[in-house]
Amino acid sequence: MIRITELSLPWGDPADPRTQDALRRAILQRLKIEASDLLGFTVFKRSHDARRKDREIAFVYILDVEVQDEDHVLAKHRDDRHVAVAPDTSFRPPPRAANPGEDRPIVVGFGPCGVFAALVLAQQGYRPIVLERGRDVRQRTQDTWGLWRKRTLITESNVQFGEGGAGLFSDGKLYSQIKDPRHLGRQVMREFVRAGAPPEIMYVSKPHIGTFRLTGVVAKLRKEIIDLGGEIHFESKVVDLVIEQGELRGVVLASGEFIASRHVVLALGHSSRDTFRMLDQRKVFMEPKPFAIGFRIEHPQSLIDR
Repeated sequence: MIRITELSLPWGDPADPRTQDALRRAILQRLKIEASDLLGFTVFKRSHDARRKDREIAFVYILDVEVQDEDHVLAKHRDDRHVAVAPDTSFRPPPRAANPGEDRPIVVGFGPCGVFAALVLAQQGYRPIVLERGRDVRQRTQDTWGLWRKRTLITESNVQFGEGGAGLFSDGKLYSQIKDPRHLGRQVMREFVRAGAPPEIMYVSKPHIGTFRLTGVVAKLRKEIIDLGGEIHFESKVVDLVIEQGELRGVVLASGEFIASRHVVLALGHSSRDTFRMLDQRKVFMEPKPFAIGFRIEHPQSLIDR
């Protein structure tokens, strides 16, 4: 597979056949190949270029291209930094469970980290048990609107807690600046699309799903986990870890129930302060992570125009 970068085209819908034809012609021109040599292509990324006032806004593409005699084409463009071998972005899951036994892994929290940790475990046959202190996405949405409209706070079901995590009500923005050399984020996008998210999130520069669609996507991911043998328990707050002789034995819920497991994923988010205090008391190693905060400052237009 060959990757072409910095390929500019006038503004147009990538799904439009005319745009596809224009991309195909641009590929043939850039690689200097015949139409019969082009086997196929996919859009890896698409961004906007509005920097120049003397021309219309353009789309800038990164394309992954399949051609006949790839080695010959690459050799022909060895001095072109915008034509190179495409990196391998395939997902390599952990080994599939041959016999998971009774010691099922526990996932604490069902925000983004918890959803995809549970999904991968379920897909590999480990039948995870998910414990979420908040409510499912439908009830949580009602509770959150109740807070915004009626100022009725339910402490375990709101913007911070519940299925989907804190980002569920932020319009489903998927933009991340985290370095991702293993391309795990791309696999997350694939799963989102498979669960009903718009396919364009695979290539737009700042993808988002939208809150109303995201709630349905999250519900479909939950269903897949359950269909694969996992369990998801809402309103199930973990209040303690049971550690004996330095080894984890399981977790204790607020109800007093003990669930045994030697494998626990703590997908807590940043608002579970009571859980972090418990982990500190249990001498679980933790380290701080920088957290970005944005501010909106309003100025009079007259000041900005100076």
